Amino acid sequence: MTSLRLRRPDDWHLHLRDGAMLEAVLPETARHFARAIIMPNLVPPVVRGSDAAAYRDRILAALPEGADFTPLMTLYLTEETDARDVAAAHASGLITAVKLYPAGATTNSASGVTDFDRVRGVLETMAEIGLPLCIHGEVTDPQVDIFDREQVFLDKVLDPLRRATPGLTVTLEHITTSHGIDYVADADGKIAGTITTHHLMINRNHILAGGIRPHYYCLPVAKRNTHQQALRRAATSGNPRFFLGTDSAPHTDPNKESACGCAGCFTATNTLSCLAHVFEEENALDRLEGFTSLHGPAHYGLPPNTDMITLTRQATPVAYPAKLDTGDGPVTLFDPGHPLYWAVT
Repeated sequence: MTSLRLRRPDDWHLHLRDGAMLEAVLPETARHFARAIIMPNLVPPVVRGSDAAAYRDRILAALPEGADFTPLMTLYLTEETDARDVAAAHASGLITAVKLYPAGATTNSASGVTDFDRVRGVLETMAEIGLPLCIHGEVTDPQVDIFDREQVFLDKVLDPLRRATPGLTVTLEHITTSHGIDYVADADGKIAGTITTHHLMINRNHILAGGIRPHYYCLPVAKRNTHQQALRRAATSGNPRFFLGTDSAPHTDPNKESACGCAGCFTATNTLSCLAHVFEEENALDRLEGFTSLHGPAHYGLPPNTDMITLTRQATPVAYPAKLDTGDGPVTLFDPGHPLYWAVT
């Protein structure tokens, strides 16, 4: 196969940041993706409907002329979140989901949740109105090894939370383990999981073997090769519970290449080339459209996009820049470690 026609894809987990960074990275997503779930972990975070409306306006103002892109806004769940504000933002069509960060789990998550009982009322309201909860699924207990934090979260937090609020629609974001895959595949109720581009292409050896590679460092951190292979099987299986959420997360090079480097891989520019490469390796190119364009809208109760894109397999590698220049400094593009031959044409 040398050509593949797909409905235009969506990104169900995206970091756009703000200011100069937003202006630089937004065109990289809007070029190929029709919609994206926008993460609310700014400084300060997007916690109220008014915050989400203002952030949406800044995103729309930063779009290149003629771009066709819809930001799907979220609110950052805190222990002080007002359920009435959440319900009003949902009723107005302003927000598509609410994001739960365990406090301290990842970038700009200090305002997240420590006591899950204190957000019970908000979750119950969300279940009543059909508003999905997006979850960063890791515990933050320092006694739990970083490579085990997703698995422990499933047992200690997610399962009890879902049992207490059985009508809640849940998206377990950026799954990194076979345990997460199994949980989503086998669970009852309204649950799905996103899988990132980079977790399909790297495992922890890529970060640590032969020297530390800070541009592969992300949270949740990449796990063993056995978990990577479980992710690849799930993504290419055709199971509608799994779909793309890139978690594309730009940081400037000085913030990545430091004594305490930031977590995140910037994949917006070359995600579709990377995914076509993975799906071709797994003999599943016929299932790529489901993963990128169909399963996510179904989970969120939205129609799939009607416009189309074409991926073409070139004879020579696609030429991507190594870095994106931004007003805040250079951002390194995710390097899959080998040539990519599929291009959006």
